[in-house]
Amino acid sequence: MKGRLITIILLVTSIFFYLSLKDVIICGQVNHAWMLMTQLNSLWNAIDFSSVKNVIPDKYIVSTLQRWRLNVLRLNFRGCLLRPKTFRSVSHCRNLQELNVSDCPTFTDESMRHISEGCPGVLCLNLSNTTITNRTMRLLPRHFHNLQNLSLAYCRRFTDKGLQYLNLGNGCHKLIYLDLSGCTQISVQGFRYIANSCTGIMHLTINDMPTLTDNCVKALVEKCSRITSLVFTGAPHISDCTFRALSACKLRKIRFEGNKRVTDASFKFIDKNYPNLSHIYMADCKGITDSSLRSLSPLKQLTVLNLANCVRIGDMGLKQFLDGPASMRIRELNLSNCVRLSDASVMKLSERCPNLNYLSLRNCEHLTAQGIGYIVNIFSLVSIDLSGTDISNEGLNVLSRHKKLKELSVSECYRITDDGIQAFCKSSLILEHLDVSYCSQLSDMIIKALAIYCINLTSLSIAGCPKITDSAMEMLSAKCHYLHILDISGCVLLTDQILEDLQIGCKQLRILKMQYCTNISKKAAQRMSSKVQQQEYNTNDPPRWFGYDREGNPVTELDNITSSKGALELTVKKSTYSSEDQAA
Repeated sequence: MKGRLITIILLVTSIFFYLSLKDVIICGQVNHAWMLMTQLNSLWNAIDFSSVKNVIPDKYIVSTLQRWRLNVLRLNFRGCLLRPKTFRSVSHCRNLQELNVSDCPTFTDESMRHISEGCPGVLCLNLSNTTITNRTMRLLPRHFHNLQNLSLAYCRRFTDKGLQYLNLGNGCHKLIYLDLSGCTQISVQGFRYIANSCTGIMHLTINDMPTLTDNCVKALVEKCSRITSLVFTGAPHISDCTFRALSACKLRKIRFEGNKRVTDASFKFIDKNYPNLSHIYMADCKGITDSSLRSLSPLKQLTVLNLANCVRIGDMGLKQFLDGPASMRIRELNLSNCVRLSDASVMKLSERCPNLNYLSLRNCEHLTAQGIGYIVNIFSLVSIDLSGTDISNEGLNVLSRHKKLKELSVSECYRITDDGIQAFCKSSLILEHLDVSYCSQLSDMIIKALAIYCINLTSLSIAGCPKITDSAMEMLSAKCHYLHILDISGCVLLTDQILEDLQIGCKQLRILKMQYCTNISKKAAQRMSSKVQQQEYNTNDPPRWFGYDREGNPVTELDNITSSKGALELTVKKSTYSSEDQAA
């Protein structure tokens, strides 16, 4: 009996490790025994106050940190609106290694001073989107001698002089990761100061930096030759000269987006100077042609390639790429909006890519049923995006023979109907993600098919499907208990009842989108917002391009649809999910 009791206690406490701080606190209020179990030291190694921001008072946060100060290794205050003196309590956590105070409007230089004096062992520090100035920059090298990860993204109050301070004292010579996204105030001289102070940088992220130039990169890499991972999105002035300057580094991952000055010449540098590249993200780079793909074909380590929106790429370029050794290890391939590709490219993929897991052919309008047949022969595939293509029910029937697909996106595929989705679901029992958004002809039949055959579903988007009703969603809620993400935007027939069903059956729901849901009340949406981490909601009329009105009736050219005035809007955002690989 005693052994069984110990086993039960161990099982319950192990569950607590997977709960948020808010849930742990609630569990501690069940009874005295549970309260004792929630106070185990090991539970308080990492505390995420962002999950309970604006719910737990400052007084509770202070007492928690004072009680567990020697146990706390990781603290997350992201987005917390706290009094400045509350941040001082962090200085009690002398063993702290990771601190996230991003998006905290009340975090100041004075707060940073108290933390720096009490927590010398910090390794990872996220200060993004705070009001810190040069005073904080002066503190970093003096107190955080072992600092390895630093994010200053969207901190615009420090200057080049602040970056010069990084060389004070012992300096930030152990810094490995640095994020300077949105810091448009930094000049070429500022990048020289970084190069002098942080020669060991390996991972550099500089997004949303329209002021970034080739000279900035040159100044940085003169002394930072250990860079292996580089992210430049929203840097339109970067050109081929940057690739020439980066030849001194041993790049493994590189990401550019929305750049018109990067051309095929850059890829010739890649072929000659970066033989160990494993990840390449070159989305929306209009200067890239088939010649670039030919240059990438010798890369033996390449596993991820994203060329979305590179509209000048065609079948010939992809064939030349796949004929090289790079095709054998490629795991993720994004060819969204590469409108020149056809079935010939898919056939080549099925022949040359034995390890391909993720494939996006979004908006590749020349893909036919024959091309879908080739996809079935890519046996390693687990995720396919065919949104915006000409796929029909026949194509879905063919695709259902694959058996191993876990993710399918067929958004805006207007030729598919209930029959096609039902046939696919019957053969896809391991399906986890389905996106059928803006397929307005779909009805309750597909929801019932999902509830019967796809009970492991974690993500579902039926946005823009006006025929879906409460009765079908009730069945889905009763069967698909693992649902984490749900988008019902534009499902105008759904009412408050669906939110009650979701709370009962889908307790793991984290993200809920319900814009243009005209029959869901504000009161019900507010109640639901406390049950999920991210919610989007309004009762506006569906936009005209949805193709139907607020009752779900088709819109014709003669209809005079106007946006409803004084429409109710509510957006609750408690946390966000992001990862570089997922974003790609």
